[in-house]
Amino acid sequence: MTVQNSDKTLSRKQRLQEKQRRQLAVVDTVDKAEVKVRKAEAELAVAVAEAVQVFGDERAASEGLDMPVEAVRRFVGIAAHETAVAAADGADV
Repeated sequence: MTVQNSDKTLSRKQRLQEKQRRQLAVVDTVDKAEVKVRKAEAELAVAVAEAVQVFGDERAASEGLDMPVEAVRRFVGIAAHETAVAAADGADV
């Protein structure tokens, strides 16, 4: 009695189709995760920009948030970009 590997019984075309299906599934999962990351980063940026206003400046916000000043500046920049994009989208309507 011999044991056959299921891959051996599949044609090359079937194996390729299965591989492509798995690859597309992984790409789809990564794409969805990237969208979630961008959304979370935008929300964090808005919160950091608000913290800068509440604390008075970037350095005070950095200390209050225990976050490097460079990170605070990066998030403030992201928040400003998001605000500009939202304003442009609103003007297009």
